[in-house]
Order: sequence, then C-alpha cells, then structure tokens
Amino acid sequence: MLTSKQRAYLRSLANNIDTILMVGKGGMSEQIIKQAADALKARELIKGKVLESCELSVREAAEQIAEETKSEVVQVIGTKFVLYKRNDKDPQIVLPKAKKK
Repeated sequence: MLTSKQRAYLRSLANNIDTILMVGKGGMSEQIIKQAADALKARELIKGKVLESCELSVREAAEQIAEETKSEVVQVIGTKFVLYKRNDKDPQIVLPKAKKK
C-alpha cells in the first residue's frame, strides 16, 4: 500500500512520461492486460488513457488493470490514469520511506 507521500512522488514522476496504454471501445482485453503487465515490469510506472468510446469509466478501467496486474492505482485524472508496480528483481524507482507510526 502506498503512502500519500509516495503517491505524490510517483505522480510527480508520471508528469514526464508518455501515455503508453489505450483502452478503447473493445474495453478490457487480455491484450491490454498483457501490455500493461509487460510495461509495468519494464518501467514500474505507466500512464494509460481511456478513450471516449470505452464503456468503462476511467476509474473502473484503472482499478481493473491494477487488480489483474497486481499493481497500484497512483492517480486518476480526466481520461488518464497512472499505475505503479515495484519490480522486485530490478527496482528502478526508489520511493520515499514510509514513516513508522
């Protein structure tokens, strides 16, 4: 689970990345899930977009992909969403440490 500080850090990183995942009128497909999983493994942080022709809301699409890929929804804004999944073998993003309570 991400803390608000980690989420804010990931959001700042996501500003500079391109949208690489498009969910369109076909809705959610195995192809999209696989594409998301592969991209998350390679990059850890990906940005996706839900096109107007899709029957899912942006939040629904983001949460469905996150569930299937075991990643976390960092942000949903407008038609775009950002997902994060740590690559345990080769981590590229160092998150701020969560404070102990």
